[in-house]
Amino acid sequence: MAALYALAFESTRAWRTDEIETLLSSPYVFSVFSNSGFALGRSVVDEAELLAIAVHPSGQRCGQGRFLLTAFEDESHTRGAIRAYLEVAMDNIPARRLYESAGYTLTSQRPAYYARAGGKSVAAGLMNKLLPSR
Repeated sequence: MAALYALAFESTRAWRTDEIETLLSSPYVFSVFSNSGFALGRSVVDEAELLAIAVHPSGQRCGQGRFLLTAFEDESHTRGAIRAYLEVAMDNIPARRLYESAGYTLTSQRPAYYARAGGKSVAAGLMNKLLPSR
C-alpha cells in the first residue's frame, strides 16, 4: 500500500508502511480495494473520514477513484456512519471534481497545510457529505 501511495502522490511525502500498519491496527480504520488502488477510511460512531484514496497512475481517470469513493461510503454506512468527511489539497483539481460530483461540499480550508517541493505550501479543503441511506 505504501508503494502505491508513493506512486499516486509523487508531489507529497508518501506514507510509510509502518504508518499504514499503525492506522490499520485500529478497529475504527478500514480499507477497500480496486484493481489499481485502495481507500483508507476511519469510522467512529456516526461519522466517517476518508483518510486517503490512492490509484496507480495507469488507473487514474478511469473510474477507479469513483469506485473506491463509493466503496468507502458503502463500508462507512455499514459501520453506522451517516456523514463522511475528507481533506483534499486545493491544488488537486481532479480529486476536488470527483468529490464535488459525488456530493461533497467544501466547508472550510486549512491554509498552508500541505508542503510541496521548493518550500511551497497548499491549503487543505475540508469537505463533507451526508451519506444516503442504502
